Formats: sequence, structure tokens, C-alpha cells
Amino acid sequence: MNFLVKEGYIRGSVSNTLFIQEQAEKINIFHIYVDDIIFGGTSQELVDAFVASMTRKFEMSMVGELKYFLGLQITQSEEGVFISQNTYGKNLLKRFKLDQCKEVKTLMSITTKLTRDEEGVNVDPTLYRGMIGILLYLTTSRPDLCLSVGIYMRF
Repeated sequence: MNFLVKEGYIRGSVSNTLFIQEQAEKINIFHIYVDDIIFGGTSQELVDAFVASMTRKFEMSMVGELKYFLGLQITQSEEGVFISQNTYGKNLLKRFKLDQCKEVKTLMSITTKLTRDEEGVNVDPTLYRGMIGILLYLTTSRPDLCLSVGIYMRF
């Protein structure tokens, strides 16, 4: 990380693993996650300079255009960059054996009141917390799930 700061990159204020380089009207942004780096910029010249400086200092291989990262599917086109979690959501349904459930248009009934089921079967709290955590991550691209996930979190 010190190498990057010495090279003129500014550490992001939100994440210590986000770095930004600005030159005039050009910007280069990259994010480090464990041993992966995703990067892009508004100038091919800046991107090429970044790749050159990184490969001089570190062993690095290029795998091409970003398509999937941390459960996010990225599609780039002339219209812009689109992010979704379709594959992540489908894998979630399979993992918890919910992929054969009936689909509904309304995410949650507005009349159903959730209460503690004293006579119900005990649930594994670790599994349940894991499921809620995964659903929280899914709200990154599906803010319409926030209310339902928040209500389920209470129980």
C-alpha cells in the first residue's frame, strides 16, 4: 500500500483498499481485495501506466474485462456499466433449497404479522444468521428487499 501512495495514488476515504489517481480531467480508480485488483479509468494512458508500474513491482497477471466480482455481475456496454446479482441470488436459492418455491410478485405479505412460534421446531441460529447475512448482501443491488430482510432479522 505504501508503494501506491509513493506512486501518487490517493487512498479512498471510505475504504482503505480503494485508490484514486487524478490527472487533469482523467481519473484512474482501483480496488484491492485480498489478492485481486479491479481497476479502470477514463484514460487508456493512465490504465497502461498503472499496469506497467504494478507489473514492475509485483507479479501480476491480467485476466481481462471484469465480469463477476464478489457476487456482482458486471456488464459493460456503450450505454454504461450495469451491475446485478442474478447469479448470486439463484445460488442463494439453491443453497437453502428454495429454488423450487412458488414465485410471487409481492416480496412479503403486508398483512402477515411475524411472531415467535413457541411450539414450532427449533431452528439452527447459525444457519439462520448466515441466511440473513447473505440476504443483506443481496440488498446491494436489490433495495426493494431491505424492508423484508429487516423484518426477518428481528426474528
